[in-house]
Amino acid sequence: MIHLRIVAPEDVAHQALARLADSDAVLNIVHLHGAAQKPDGDVILCDVAREEASVILGDLKELDIPRVGSIAVEHIETSLSDRAEAAEKAAPGLPSDAVVWEEVEQHTSENTELSISFVAFMVLAMQIGMVGILFDEPILIVGAMVVGPEFGPLAGLSVALVQRRGDLARRSLKALAVGFPAGVVLAFAAAVFFKATGLSPEDFNTAAHQHTGFISNPDFFSFYVAFVAGIAGMLSLTNAKSGALIGVLISVTTIPAASNVGVAAAYGDWGRAGGAAGQLGINLSSIVLAGVLTLLVQRRAFLVRKRRHARERA
Repeated sequence: MIHLRIVAPEDVAHQALARLADSDAVLNIVHLHGAAQKPDGDVILCDVAREEASVILGDLKELDIPRVGSIAVEHIETSLSDRAEAAEKAAPGLPSDAVVWEEVEQHTSENTELSISFVAFMVLAMQIGMVGILFDEPILIVGAMVVGPEFGPLAGLSVALVQRRGDLARRSLKALAVGFPAGVVLAFAAAVFFKATGLSPEDFNTAAHQHTGFISNPDFFSFYVAFVAGIAGMLSLTNAKSGALIGVLISVTTIPAASNVGVAAAYGDWGRAGGAAGQLGINLSSIVLAGVLTLLVQRRAFLVRKRRHARERA
């Protein structure tokens, strides 16, 4: 279930109440007349079946409530109510498959900001990946994948392409365009420093990687794994299953590939650097492609439901 807190002027609030009362997927409607300040208005509280949340939010946005008031969305972890069960049965589909599009837009917008912390995580992740490559340690490679925050802008870019939002696309591309070069440059600098000071393994060879050589050798499965992981990542984002997202981060080699570009360049192996750059490009493009296709399918199902809701209301 989803809990809504709505603040709106009195006349708009009464229109919202009428629309909420008309839906079998809405329950526990509470109207507090004149209870809100900044902005002044009425407060409406209600619970909505997750499957119907975006449809109901669409009705409320048609009343221009986000401009004249506000709508807050919260998750209800536990609800003991026969009426709540009836509301979920009245809403078509299953809660686990439902997508709250406003929530997806909010999360992706938050995760695409180019901030100091984003660049710091990119740099730190590539430092871990760089050490993993120097010592041929798969555990460090996995650690670098988990630390890397690059999936946020990739998901944001997918959402931007589906919804044709130029502002979100620009923010996502800007974060990627700054984060990856910064990480690669500092991975290169660290590898040069470790090489010059003798801290790197004496027998290190950019071509001899028993456990991590796949990072700079892209093939069909590089695309396939990234594409499948991109679908899983988008599903985990739209369905709020963060546990699956961790698995996605471990599945793709974006951060290790970028790290290897710096390491190979530090040792003058431009062939390996090019291979790692190719691996990075394949992973990034495959994740975005998978994200766009997944969102298009989910968006299509939502639009069908929204049109059906409009017919029923008419």
